[in-house]
Amino acid sequence: MNKLWFYFCDDPEGTQGFRRIQASEPTYPYMHAWWPSGHIIGYEHTSIHIIYDFMKAIDGGKDPSPSFVDGVECQRVMEAVEKSTQEGHWMKVK
Repeated sequence: MNKLWFYFCDDPEGTQGFRRIQASEPTYPYMHAWWPSGHIIGYEHTSIHIIYDFMKAIDGGKDPSPSFVDGVECQRVMEAVEKSTQEGHWMKVK
């Protein structure tokens, strides 16, 4: 959860490749509210971030993001992936 493997195509040829980013520095969203740099956060902290964003959107009179519609679209993609795996070919997302 705290590690991001990132491939940056704009790196010079010969140095391209995945790099590991430890996303626990204060420059990353929400980290200012937790432990000192280098300490990881867990699933429970992520849930708190989700609830925080949800409540902040409601308080600001905005629609929360992601929305229910976003969740439905995500579910459609996951179902297509599962069916693709079972049938052994690409599937269209309906």
